[in-house]
Amino acid sequence: MAETGLVKNNYKSNQAIKSLLEKCGIKKDKDVEELYLSNQDLSEVVDLTRFKFLKILWLNANKLRSINCLTNNFLLKELHLENNQLTTILGKLRHLTCLEVLMLHNNQLTKLERVAKEFNKMQTLHTLNLFDNPVSQEPGYRLLLIHTVPSLKLLDRQEVGKTETDQARRVYDQEQEKIRETIAFGRRSEGPPELYYPPGLERSRTIDIESKNIGNSYLRDNPPYDNTEEAVNARRLKKSVTVFTTFDWSKIPRYEERRQMDKPFDSPEIITHVYR
Repeated sequence: MAETGLVKNNYKSNQAIKSLLEKCGIKKDKDVEELYLSNQDLSEVVDLTRFKFLKILWLNANKLRSINCLTNNFLLKELHLENNQLTTILGKLRHLTCLEVLMLHNNQLTKLERVAKEFNKMQTLHTLNLFDNPVSQEPGYRLLLIHTVPSLKLLDRQEVGKTETDQARRVYDQEQEKIRETIAFGRRSEGPPELYYPPGLERSRTIDIESKNIGNSYLRDNPPYDNTEEAVNARRLKKSVTVFTTFDWSKIPRYEERRQMDKPFDSPEIITHVYR
């Protein structure tokens, strides 16, 4: 009896698809990029593998309790499954990694972690609706989904803000958050300045003789300097010399004038300016 019902339901969805394609004048499966199968009273849908380039699918407002028709529709970008009777999507959607819009509201989905796991490979998903499902009432629902799908911009018709993103990271990615807190100016920090320079104590620096071996360090200058400021000033004077050379073009005769001159032409005077 169950098999008979399945065949009947598949026949019903086949007829709905056939009628839609005839209405749109589409004769080849490869030309199908959208299918509108809403409000068809469907409890099952025939496998849609033959539509290799299907990108948008409406199956909303039917009687679907599971979704088994999308095993090879990898190019789907928009999927409407709202207003059905879905009780699980486990293993049914995770391969649809090109999805950008997914509507699942007003179903019977439960078990938050399993539902969230179904989306963790959807890196382009930016709009997701799950409201009016039992799963949306579970503790930590919104933060877990924001953490699982970093690309989300709109969840249950509400914009995902930076505050929520940061909060989700602090809750569900605590180890990485601890590492981020030790990062300062692009490199790891060994702790706050107070750890090394307690308040009230004057900071002092001494020149380590061994540090003179560091390449391109002003501490390599000979003779060694008494303090850091003196060494820096000395190095600045050496490194800031600019040489600028000019000569007066107006005093250089042209070719015709040089050819007619009785005496050889002397080279022009070159003026060199040195700036510090």
